[in-house]
Amino acid sequence: MDFSKIKRNFQRLKDGKITVKDGLISKQDALDLFKISKLEDYLKLFYLASQVRDYFIKEIEITSTIHVTNICKISPKCLYCGFAAGTSKAGYYKPFRLSDEDIKRCAIAIERSGICRVSCSSGHGYEGKEVIRALKIVKENTNLKVLVNAGGDLTEESIRKLKKYGIDTICCNLETINRKLFANLKPGESLDRRIEICKLVKKYDIELSSGLLIGIGESYKDRVEHLLFLKELDVDEIPIMGFNPYLGTPMENHPRCSALEQGKTIAITRLMFPNIRITSPTPTIGPELIKFALLGGASNIATVIPDNYPLDVKGVGNPKTGNLEEVIRMIRELGLKPKLRDNRGSYEVEGRSHKDV
Repeated sequence: MDFSKIKRNFQRLKDGKITVKDGLISKQDALDLFKISKLEDYLKLFYLASQVRDYFIKEIEITSTIHVTNICKISPKCLYCGFAAGTSKAGYYKPFRLSDEDIKRCAIAIERSGICRVSCSSGHGYEGKEVIRALKIVKENTNLKVLVNAGGDLTEESIRKLKKYGIDTICCNLETINRKLFANLKPGESLDRRIEICKLVKKYDIELSSGLLIGIGESYKDRVEHLLFLKELDVDEIPIMGFNPYLGTPMENHPRCSALEQGKTIAITRLMFPNIRITSPTPTIGPELIKFALLGGASNIATVIPDNYPLDVKGVGNPKTGNLEEVIRMIRELGLKPKLRDNRGSYEVEGRSHKDV
């Protein structure tokens, strides 16, 4: 792989000779980068991707989460899902629906911890009403930035209401654009419906998050085609989610996607999308392995839970979630700056000030 070409393109970008829309690599470059196997090539790729991220983005965002309900009416269920009620005893096996007061408590705790952003997600079958409810509560009680994720459950009317109530970002992950694979893994869903929602989000000038689930049987060509499709959609955020099997699901014996593979995919995505938010959720990469995501050029670490969080949280893709103190420590160990509400590296836990290591 000719890394000098990428370096030249980065300099051309800084000189204004090409734009961020152009990206730093071609389709063929991306395919070639996916095939690297030597340690020295990984190090060069990660170094370049980190440089690009650091040029455009000065702080690493941290996003917490509120799971509004796991009662999901998709039938049949997605083969890998451990979030929906009844899918995995390692996840949220029993059905729940948070009360308004619980949503408020979680949001206030997240804000007090110093985190600036929260993701509110729900199962399907509500036409977006559950995430609208959560958005209103969070916005009325905090200054948090809010992403909502109801996948293909939104409608044009619910998107209009989300905008009315001050939504910052709507996430609708396509996960894969390999239609045969999508139909096999998500037999109760429609890829076309998810694409339609992505387009509606952009129609209403709302920030769009849409990402890839990798390690599910897709090819490298599938990943590159997916990224190019997201470029056409003009996405604002791309989550890169490595497959992590949930016990008790039809895919419990499918191999886990390695952190190195996720880091490589994040790095290639960064070179294609130099200045956007690239997200790594802690459950999918493994909370202890987020350094691979940061080395690869990720700019947002998601599903991060502070110590003062009032409820138990299970991750989507893996029951384990990232602890705020540990995530901040890992960000700083790489010489990066976490984005915190007070920007002083301290946060409150039940009224006591804790200093991050």
